[in-house]
Amino acid sequence: MELWMGLAEGGIRSWLPPLLNIVLLLVSLFLILLVLIQKGKGGGLAGAFGGSGGSSAFGSRAGDTFTRITIYVAAVWLLLIMILIKLVQPSTATTPSVEVQAPAPVPQQEQGE
Repeated sequence: MELWMGLAEGGIRSWLPPLLNIVLLLVSLFLILLVLIQKGKGGGLAGAFGGSGGSSAFGSRAGDTFTRITIYVAAVWLLLIMILIKLVQPSTATTPSVEVQAPAPVPQQEQGE
């Protein structure tokens, strides 16, 4: 039963983080491309390369669609980051606890006159 839950050696915690890293990389690249093809207030990326900033190659309603898609992809990206952090973070039950002890008092010598 432990293997099913991913708690045993060689369980889900051994193969899922590398797979999620690849998915995170692909989602990151897709998010970068989505942001670059959008038309911003300054004309977008097309204005930087000499293209016309006033027209969109994807139609007039493409801005709303790209904005919605960008929000969804960014939410998936953030969720993947949080899942990866929880997977690779060491659990608190397995870390050894170290007791901190106060140092022993040093006896002081009396000065004789």
